[in-house]
Amino acid sequence: MTRISGGSSGGSAAAVAAGEAAFALGSDTGGSIRQPAAFCGVVGMKPTYGAVSRKGLVAVASSFDQIGPLTRNVRDSALVMQTIAGYDPNDATSFKYDWPSFTDKLEAGVKGLKIALLKQYADDEVDGEIKDAIRDAAKQYETLGAVVEEVSIPNLRYALPAYYVISSAEASSNLARYDGIKYGYRADECSDIDEIYKKTRSQGFGSEVKRRIMLGNYFLSADNYDSYYKKALQVRAIVQNDFENIFKNYDIILSPVTLSTAYHIGETKDNALKVYLGELFTVAVNIAGLPAISLPCGVDTQRMPIGLQLIGKSFEEPLLYRAAYAFEQSCKWEV
Repeated sequence: MTRISGGSSGGSAAAVAAGEAAFALGSDTGGSIRQPAAFCGVVGMKPTYGAVSRKGLVAVASSFDQIGPLTRNVRDSALVMQTIAGYDPNDATSFKYDWPSFTDKLEAGVKGLKIALLKQYADDEVDGEIKDAIRDAAKQYETLGAVVEEVSIPNLRYALPAYYVISSAEASSNLARYDGIKYGYRADECSDIDEIYKKTRSQGFGSEVKRRIMLGNYFLSADNYDSYYKKALQVRAIVQNDFENIFKNYDIILSPVTLSTAYHIGETKDNALKVYLGELFTVAVNIAGLPAISLPCGVDTQRMPIGLQLIGKSFEEPLLYRAAYAFEQSCKWEV
């Protein structure tokens, strides 16, 4: 009760971890399914962009947002994904794809799979106990018959600032619709329409949302568009290319989910930068539109869950589930 449950899907992750729900849905813009899953010791799947309909989702950053399941185990996650994945003509970003079964090959194992272990897992910013857990997970995959080799995403560090530029720009546009007129919260005792806008948005948005809107408007201004937003889009293409190069030789990428285990409540209240840096390993996945799954791989000395992230090629969720299931069954972690 002294720790946070994670990003914007923290409620979903906490409900599942507490046994209050068999599964819950979350929304992942830069890691908001996977980070809560890691903090709460549950399984979180961020699907390929376009795999699950976004109709009904409150859009923050439209080119990143994706809905996915949080569950107690890998098989449950696969069952939920089997149900929610598919084309929706009411969602312009929905993709037509002939999905295979998510569970038929769940128990096929990982023998012969080539797994790329991100070298950045050993960076100084990553907590020592998380480094050890990821290293042990890599060894476990080798024991299960997979080939594990260290690789690097050359431009991983540039993904984080690019993500915040693009996502803030999109958020400032998407959230402009919450003006107190059509739907949502409306402030009381307003004398004219300008006051409705000002009071409604001042009272209705939290400090982090206001920060993103302000940044987004700054990045999209005529003086800054080329310097920030245009360059961020170029970085996005570079990061996508980095992933494509890795997947030419490997089936799956292995990394931590977060830099640390769950923060104490209030610990990051005055340090937004620490929160942003904590998404180093998750935002690049959203930039590239790839699927990724978070699953427990141990606990630290404070008994806080540690999360392992597996990243796959687009629309290869069944392979991710297969690899995640093999690890889960070989290491029964009690959180």
